[in-house]
Formats: sequence, C-alpha cells, structure tokens
Amino acid sequence: MRRDPRAVREEDRIRLTHMLESARRTLRITDGMNLESLEKDEVRLLAVVKSIEVIGEACTKVSEGTCSRLTRIDWRGIRSMRNRMIHGYDTIDTAIVWTTVVEYIPLLVAELEGALEGWPAD
Repeated sequence: MRRDPRAVREEDRIRLTHMLESARRTLRITDGMNLESLEKDEVRLLAVVKSIEVIGEACTKVSEGTCSRLTRIDWRGIRSMRNRMIHGYDTIDTAIVWTTVVEYIPLLVAELEGALEGWPAD
C-alpha cells in the first residue's frame, strides 16, 4: 500500500529538523575549540560524536524523494559516518571528527536551513 505523500513530507520535515538541531548543537559544543582541545575534553568529544550519530540516524529515515531533491546534501557520506561511529566506536579518529565539524557541519546547516525554509518542497 502506498503511503500518503503528505505524511511522508511531514516525517521528512521532522527528520530534517532533527538533523539541523543536532548539527547546530555540534557547532555550539565546539565553539571556540580546536582539534587539540576537543581531544582533551572527553565529555565534549562524546557529545559531538553522539550529535553526529543522531544526524546520521535521522538521515537514514528521510525518504528517497526528499534525498533526490536535496542533492547538495551528501546523504551517503552522512550515513557512512554514522555507521563508522556506531560500529567503529572503539577506533574513532578525533581528527576526522574535527574535520567533519569544521568543514561539513556548517555546510549541512546551511543546506538544511534552506530546505526547511522552503518546506514543503514541490
């Protein structure tokens, strides 16, 4: 049975909002930090990792239709990062986490803000 497109759009809006909230949280947590200070702050590092995991988990629940419309978001990369953090929890490379925070999270925030501002996308 085919799902109601309005319900799918609403669920996608919720998931995109979860992604945006977690991305913003990541930036707040790391504000004023650098790689070295993040490596030394176990609590903040764990909070950042968890926030990135949430972004990835929400990403897995966004419909293919929305993913195909929001082509500037690296859906596959986000899922891969989530999987790596969840399944490789014992070997997380803080340098890769930091690169994600400074290079990719701000871009993701901008894309999600734009997507949600014009929601629902036609």
